[in-house]
Amino acid sequence: MKAAVIVVAAGRGQRMKAKLNKQYLPLAGKPVLYYSLTACLALGCFNQIVAVVTPGEEEIFRRDVLLPYFPDKNIYVIGGGNERQDSVWQGLSAMPEDLDFVCVHDGARPLASVELFARTLDKAVELGAAVAAVPVKDTIKRVDKFGRIVETPPRESLWAVQTPQIFRRDWLVGSYRRAINEGFYATDDAALLEHYGHPVHIVSADYSNLKVTTPEDLILAEVLLGREGNANRDGV
Repeated sequence: MKAAVIVVAAGRGQRMKAKLNKQYLPLAGKPVLYYSLTACLALGCFNQIVAVVTPGEEEIFRRDVLLPYFPDKNIYVIGGGNERQDSVWQGLSAMPEDLDFVCVHDGARPLASVELFARTLDKAVELGAAVAAVPVKDTIKRVDKFGRIVETPPRESLWAVQTPQIFRRDWLVGSYRRAINEGFYATDDAALLEHYGHPVHIVSADYSNLKVTTPEDLILAEVLLGREGNANRDGV
């Protein structure tokens, strides 16, 4: 079984209100992106890691992340596209065709554990497509354009999807090719596969697997990173 991972780090991070893109901001003394790459490497079963960064920031990635922390690791860097889906396709296009599975992970989710990657991969190998997710805590309302509530979906059926997301390569590439031909964009890769009829299963994740989007997220991530259980992230 051959698998590879695309770490998506091509966002602009405007809500962070920082001059530096959020993936390179310091988190407990290391760039945010360092932790996602470390978890991918620690799993030990990815044949290739492709980091997709904002176009023009390839050298920043090499200078601030690759050379200081992973100088001898099998990590490739390429520039992304205008939308997240375009960036993932850039990553897919840079990968060999003999892969069985492809993992897509947000570089701004530094607290995804090695164990979560492993369980998601196991489920994908078993069923073809698997994504990390957590049950929603709040009651969700669907509203119309006037702000009027029109539906309250049952909370027990609602899950907030995270990454990693892992798929059979043929399913993922086939869905992307159809989407490109049709000009279809989905909110994430799971939604893309769902749109083209592939079953996707959830893997129970942790609420700590947050996406660093705002300055407050960065503070919370540093607190969570200091908890026992996250201490084994170094040493790859």
